[in-house]
This record gives sequence, structure tokens and C-alpha cells, in this order.
Amino acid sequence: MNAPDHPAAQGKIMLVGLGPGSHDHLTARARAAIAEADTIIGYVTYIRLIADLVEGKEVIKKSMTEELDRAVEALDRARQGKKVALISSGDAGVYGMAGPTFEVLFQAGWTPDADIEVEIVPGASAINTCAALVGAPLTHDFCAISLSDLLTPWPTIARRLDAVAYADFVVALYNPKSGRRTQQIVEAQRLFLRHRDPQTPVAIVKSGHRPKQRIELTTLERMAEAEIGMLSTVLIGNSNTFIKHGLMVTPRGYANKYAVEAGERNTHAGEQAGRSLSTGLNGWLATIQASGRSAAELAADYGLPEDYIAAALLSELPPAGEEAEIEG
Repeated sequence: MNAPDHPAAQGKIMLVGLGPGSHDHLTARARAAIAEADTIIGYVTYIRLIADLVEGKEVIKKSMTEELDRAVEALDRARQGKKVALISSGDAGVYGMAGPTFEVLFQAGWTPDADIEVEIVPGASAINTCAALVGAPLTHDFCAISLSDLLTPWPTIARRLDAVAYADFVVALYNPKSGRRTQQIVEAQRLFLRHRDPQTPVAIVKSGHRPKQRIELTTLERMAEAEIGMLSTVLIGNSNTFIKHGLMVTPRGYANKYAVEAGERNTHAGEQAGRSLSTGLNGWLATIQASGRSAAELAADYGLPEDYIAAALLSELPPAGEEAEIEG
């Protein structure tokens, strides 16, 4: 009698975010995925961070610019039925290996119902871990921009920098400087100074949560003079960010609504707890519609596109009694 056929083992690719690199900040699922894997693939520096967790496994080390090669290796091993942990520092989906891996998979004809399973294991990105070391700089709106022009044209990066500087975002700059790319951080500073006060707080965190961690608090005016490299993340505050007692803090905006006196919280005149500000969308629409001013005049005052203001002037005001929201 012939032996029964056994289906080939199903391959799996696990895109594992290591967080900042210290074992204390490695998630339980990331640790389990590494233990589950037959093969570990990653940038040599990242593999070094988890050397004690990959003993006895097939380990494939790649250089900094070989991201597509890592993805191809992962697909090749998964086709052999192996479970592969393709590692990134931080989060695999934030300037990590998730994007290039899906590009390679889609080009190979992979679909989610194929024999190769793909799992993304999230990890804390540098924007979170570095912010935690310097205080609370991300309490209000923020974004991340990479200064690496290896794959993105500089005019695209410059437009993004200028837009977020004007829009008053707190900004995290990834890949701010390297041995070859030294001018990009200077250009970023130049663009930000077009819109921001030179004294805007800046935090520079190098190798956060790793043995050679270094933190420097400075200002936008002095930012380019600081020690910055590829292992640094630069956090630029917004117009309300401040530094006090060595901590960088961006207010959430409670002072717009509340006054705290003698330990009690009281709303300002015209404001209600749990409701939009009087200068929120509804109040703002009512104000501009009652102003009698032209779209061009209002656009100049608010720094908004004239066609947007024109549409807002024609908008129907929402009914009163909106549902209260949880603040914070």
C-alpha cells in the first residue's frame, strides 16, 4: 500500500518590529515570533540586538541598502515551507520591511489566501520611544518625515517639510544625517525657520533605549550644530511646545477651554466641557458667515485657501446640541 501523501509545510513570513532594541521593550508577540521562526533575516545591526534570541536558527544578515534582497530571501525560505522572522527596528510598517516585502510578494503573484502566510508584528517606532525619553512632545498633532533622499526626490521631501512647518505640526525627522548626507538637516532647518520661532524646542535622541543612548535638548536655531547621525531621531516642537525641568512638553490645548485655579478646573466664558471650542468648526462657521467679509479677506486672515473659505461661507450650520466627546 502506498504511503499517504502529506501536504508540504506551509511557509510563513513574520514581519517583526523590535521596538527600540532593548529586550525590555520587545513585545511578547515579537519574542514569540522570533522563537517560532526557523530563519531570521535582517540588517546586521538589528540582528545583533537580539543575538541571544536567535541561537541555533538560520540567520541571514544583510547590509543597510539591501532591503529588497531581505524580502526576496524571506519569500524564498517561505516557499520552502519555513517560518521566517524578517526583522525591523521600531515598527516594521514605519520605514521598515513591511512595505518592500509586500512589493516583492505582489510582484511574485502572492495573494492573502496563498500558501504563504504573512503576519505583521507591531513594535514601538522611534517616534514613540524617543518621545518617551524626553517628556511628552507628541501630545498634540504630529507627523514623521524621513530626510533620506536615497529613494525619494529632494523636492518632494522639501515640500513636505515646508507644509508641516507651516501647519504647525510637531515633527519627527527620521534618517536625519549620515556620513554622506550632511546637508539635508541644514535644509530642513532652513525650511522650518521660514515658519517657526528660532527658539522652538528640539530634542535629538541617539540610540534611544540602547547602551550608547544620548539625548540633547536644543532649539531650532541651534539644531544643525548638534551631534546628529543615522541613529538619531530629531523631534521638532510646534509653536506651543516648551521645555521645563529638562522635559519637552506639547500642550494638548486644555488652556483654550479651562482655567485651573486653586486645584479646581473651570471652563472659560463661552466654553462647555465635552463640547467643541467656541472657535471649533461650528463656532468658526457661524463667525465667518456672520462677519459679512469676503472669502478673499477671510482667507488672508486665516491662512486658508480662498476656495475652501468660499465653500465654508455657503455651508449649512449643523444643528445645536452636538453629542459630547471624551477629552484626552
